[in-house]
Amino acid sequence: MRVDAWLPRAARAHPARPALNDLTYRELDAAADRAARVLAARGAGSGCRVALALPPGEAFAVALHATQRLGALAVPIDLRLTAGERPAGDVTVDERHPLEGGADLPPVPAPSGHEVGRPAILVHTSGTSGAPKPVALTYGNWLWSALGSGVALGVAREERWLCTLPLSHVGGLSILMRSAIYATTALVHARFETDRVLHALRHDGVTVVSLVPTTLARLLDAGLRDPPALRCALIGGGPVAPELLRRARDAGVPVAQTYGLTEACSQVTTARPGDEQPDAGPPLFCTRVRIAGDGEILAAGPTLASAGPGGWHPTGDVGELDGDGRLRVTGRKADTIVTGGENVAPTEVEAVLAEHPAVAEAAVHARPDPDWGEAVVATVVLRDGMRADPADLLAHCAARLARFKVPKDVRFAAALPRTRSGKLLRRAL
Repeated sequence: MRVDAWLPRAARAHPARPALNDLTYRELDAAADRAARVLAARGAGSGCRVALALPPGEAFAVALHATQRLGALAVPIDLRLTAGERPAGDVTVDERHPLEGGADLPPVPAPSGHEVGRPAILVHTSGTSGAPKPVALTYGNWLWSALGSGVALGVAREERWLCTLPLSHVGGLSILMRSAIYATTALVHARFETDRVLHALRHDGVTVVSLVPTTLARLLDAGLRDPPALRCALIGGGPVAPELLRRARDAGVPVAQTYGLTEACSQVTTARPGDEQPDAGPPLFCTRVRIAGDGEILAAGPTLASAGPGGWHPTGDVGELDGDGRLRVTGRKADTIVTGGENVAPTEVEAVLAEHPAVAEAAVHARPDPDWGEAVVATVVLRDGMRADPADLLAHCAARLARFKVPKDVRFAAALPRTRSGKLLRRAL
């Protein structure tokens, strides 16, 4: 099955509409055409792997669309990786080898469309539980993901989706891809900067923003309240503590929690904006979710890049479905702490710690223990200017949790280790 090529279609339908920041669809399409000529002159073509080692922004978006014009496979690169760690490409685009010029080079035929079964982008997982793994996402995966997200969240006619996530991972990439499919506007920041994001939410007409719990908390701490155009703050990257949801509600920030993974082209389940239930919502209309006998979340549907027996993809996460089919994620399968024969979900203990007024964020992990097998340990980051001692925090937990879930030890840190996409690196604790 073939569908119209997204960028040329958007440029024909809405040539003057902003596509990326201030760049219009007409300008982005023309820039992608010139960049495709440069890539072709360097030997890139159909099926070729093009490594995109560029920071988030206009140059990255142009290069991404240029690969699609050629039928090449884009390979976004995490710029924090060393040369030896980076995945190889047949052609590399970076700041030393930009896609400049091209107007005088031989033209590249405009794509007649995208074959939905063809790989479009090779995306690497965030690496929370080991080395990042490559996942080939097809044009069909991206299309179904955009359709599913649109049904779950709606699509405003003048949508302006702010991306503060890295474009080397699926959460940020999906904003560029959805915006091209919808022919709406993506606002891309090179990195998350609290003051800049706060200004954008107040003055740049942002209708949707993608965040993780930590960045949402930073915005609320900085005074975010009643952003005038915002209809949805899409929060992924981990469970959202009930206290943070309450703070967002009181500040007039409409949160939509989501659970996703690279292999599913981002969203698997998504709640409606403003939904205050403490879960990740129901599956997208095109996605199916079930829970295996050991509690692992399994997903199936056309957004999935790969699947296991019966078409079900094992996610490595554990969770529960309620009677309405809404998903509550309780953690990573590998993160479950087994102490004295009892299973402890770190996210449950973290949510309780986050309710303490002095706690900015917390991470719970296991420590080998000669008596219990594993002991529950917490690492805590305190709010600026606040104080608490371990005894206070342990008493706080003991009043709210079963005894075997209460941490045996509390440590303090200035910050928690996280991936570039904001996910907690529990194995680094």
